Amino acid sequence: MRIRARKFAFTSPADFVSELPGWQERSPFIVRYGSVSFHHSDFYSPALSKLERGHRKDLIDIDTMVAEGLVDPKTLLTLFEQASGELYRYPAINAPTLRAAVERFASRG
Repeated sequence: MRIRARKFAFTSPADFVSELPGWQERSPFIVRYGSVSFHHSDFYSPALSKLERGHRKDLIDIDTMVAEGLVDPKTLLTLFEQASGELYRYPAINAPTLRAAVERFASRG
């Protein structure tokens, strides 16, 4: 089986800003081998992390995720609002700056 490479950089779960509500339901199925199922991670968590970092490549990655239908900007804003109460657990994150970045992103789509 050949796996098609995506056009965006990879992130790991350690890079995610916060666990977003409903991530399990948004983790697309890949394949099942015997009793083991493989799923992609939820695309909204890395999108949020990429907005928080704000690097040029990250922003290009997010645009690609939107273009490929993997992330909806308005849904990301809704999920951010649901999880924003947990941001106190991440003292290095400037919550108002991240909120502004997510709102700017959501206003585009």
